[in-house]
Amino acid sequence: MLLPVLAALLPVGAQDREPVENLDYVVIADGQPWEPLAGQVEVVEVFSYACVHCFHFERPLAAWRATQLQDVRVTPVPAAFAAADPFARGFFAAQAMGLAARTHRALFAAVHETGRLPRSGASPGAVADVYAEHGAGPQAAFLARMASPATDARLNAARAFAVRSGVEGTPTLIINGRYRVTARTPEDALAIAGWLVARERARR
Repeated sequence: MLLPVLAALLPVGAQDREPVENLDYVVIADGQPWEPLAGQVEVVEVFSYACVHCFHFERPLAAWRATQLQDVRVTPVPAAFAAADPFARGFFAAQAMGLAARTHRALFAAVHETGRLPRSGASPGAVADVYAEHGAGPQAAFLARMASPATDARLNAARAFAVRSGVEGTPTLIINGRYRVTARTPEDALAIAGWLVARERARR
C-alpha cells in the first residue's frame, strides 16, 4: 500500500486553470470526515512512517499548514491496513497521551534519517523505545497502550476511513471526507488541497 500517489502535473497555480474532477481530485461517494468538522475544514493526510514519500512530504505540508486560516484542521491519520502495524499503533498510543505532535517528526527521523527503525519489520518494542525517549514513559506501559482496546478501535476506524475514502497509497490528502486529491507532486497536491478547502469553505 505504500505507493506514491502524489502525480506529474504542473502546479495548479501555474496551470492557470481550476483543478479538474477525476484528474486532480476525486469526489468520494458517501464520504465522511475522519472526525466531526465542528465548523472547520478538515484536511487529512493518510500517511505511514515507513513511506519515504511521506517523509519528504512532511516539510512542504508543514509549510502549507502554517499559511492556512484558523478554520483549517490538518490531521495526520496513519494508513492502518495491517492490524499489527507498530507504527500505526504507536501513533495512536502517543495521540492518546497528547504526544503525537511532539513525536511525529522523531518517528520519521528514526526511520529515514538515522535508520534506527527499519521501514518494514520494526518491532513494537523498538517503536516503543523511540516514544519513551520523547516523553511516553516506560516501554512496558507504552507497549500496553499500543496493544489496548482503545488503540484497536482507533486502528479499525482509520482502516475504515481509508477504505471508504478510496485510499490506494501514501501520502494521500482527503478534504472533509468528500474529496481525495490525486496529484503526484507535493506542490500540486497542496495547491489542489487549497482550492478544495476554499470550495468547502464557500459551501458553508
